[in-house]
Amino acid sequence: MTGPPIRVLICEDQALVRAGYNTIFSAQPDMAVVGEAADGREAVAAAQRLNPDVIVMDIRMPIIDGIEATRRLAGPGLLSPAKVLVVTTFNIDEYVYEALKAGASGFLLKDAPPAELVNGIRTIARGDSLLAPAVTRTLIGHFAERLRPADTARPAREEIVRALTHRELEVLRQIAAGLSNAEIAATLFIAPETVKTYVSRILAKLDLRDRVQAVVLAYRVGLVSGTG
Repeated sequence: MTGPPIRVLICEDQALVRAGYNTIFSAQPDMAVVGEAADGREAVAAAQRLNPDVIVMDIRMPIIDGIEATRRLAGPGLLSPAKVLVVTTFNIDEYVYEALKAGASGFLLKDAPPAELVNGIRTIARGDSLLAPAVTRTLIGHFAERLRPADTARPAREEIVRALTHRELEVLRQIAAGLSNAEIAATLFIAPETVKTYVSRILAKLDLRDRVQAVVLAYRVGLVSGTG
């Protein structure tokens, strides 16, 4: 391991799940669990006190839910937004899209293998987003109705169209459709490294933090349709 360990804060209301996360993360040579929280209010206070590198956030928690806690820690307008990895279960949680809109850097399902969870923390700690293409497609299908843009989205959509080149718009639509860089490259007949360059340009031009925000924005302004 080179450099300091990734400092992780676990926010989960079930003690057994917290203990499991702690065991998994503490066993990694490049991670250190710096704290735990059993509800959203504790999560916000602990994050502000401990300044972790990555916050693992459950959505369904008492007092303040994970969406509101994420918004307070990573939401729009914050000078130093926290890096939040949301963990959820699709068949009981219907607020994943809202959590992403609140500033989460990515999400995984609770039944993800430990290796996938650990890799997710490393990905977000590096400053990348974690929105797996397959999960993106599930998200789009599950929340098709609420992803429909409001009438007020048209001016924002026109502004984005003016800001991006035709090819950048194509790439943004492919990102929002849940395609990986390799899949976008195959679809548009360009090199994966070229796709990576386009993604970086899109994020910079639209002042977006990561790929997650690009997906959310594309749907909010109607660049792509949730009803497909």
